[in-house]
Amino acid sequence: MKAITAASFAVALILSIAAQAAAPAGFTVLFNGKDFAGWTLPEGDNGHWKVLDGVIDYDAESEAKGDKNLWTAKEYGDFTLRMDWRIKRTTGLYPMPDVLPDGSHRLGPDGKEILTPRPNADSGIYLRGAGKSQINIWCWPVGSGEVYGYRMDKTMPAAVRAGVTPKLNADKPVGEWNTFEITMKGDRLTVVLNGKTVIENAQLPGVPEKGKLALQHHGGRNPKTGELNSASSLMQFRNLYIKELK
Repeated sequence: MKAITAASFAVALILSIAAQAAAPAGFTVLFNGKDFAGWTLPEGDNGHWKVLDGVIDYDAESEAKGDKNLWTAKEYGDFTLRMDWRIKRTTGLYPMPDVLPDGSHRLGPDGKEILTPRPNADSGIYLRGAGKSQINIWCWPVGSGEVYGYRMDKTMPAAVRAGVTPKLNADKPVGEWNTFEITMKGDRLTVVLNGKTVIENAQLPGVPEKGKLALQHHGGRNPKTGELNSASSLMQFRNLYIKELK
């Protein structure tokens, strides 16, 4: 019985990896389900970014001294990126603002932001080598898919800040798989999350014309308490495919 179980598991794993490698028409495989070919691990990471059962798994504890994000080896200009992601679990309560449609935060009668502690985890996708053009993955009520770096930049025009604010929260519950389709054309961004358009043709002024993509490290353990930060990236990614656009 043990031999049969082991064999069944091996077959399931092979099928999973094979399915991972079959890119949709017009797309190429960005992650092969087996190793980090085509990616650059952070120097000194020590195994915290790893491939586990055909998915990229991260525990928010990279030991790299510098940049802890996982970057593609190749740079991309205009593209459509498809990928699945899931938050494995939350890591504590985080004081979250209520984000309004114009990208600002709701204020109380005293003129201060209304912050509500809620369970959270935090990661994202860096576009064209820039942290400012990060597509957020998190548990905020506004939903994943927003571009925090542009929304919070008060030097940006009002239309830009509103444009990078999700039109709706399309996230599935923590622990379930979600699907992104992210399209960059020039300085314009569209994000579809679980089949729903959350960002449509938003402008990212000054975004680089070309650059690498990254899966974001965020948070980690508090050196004093040993506990994970309440905005740590306990994440998994799978089925990463990309189509370069002319």
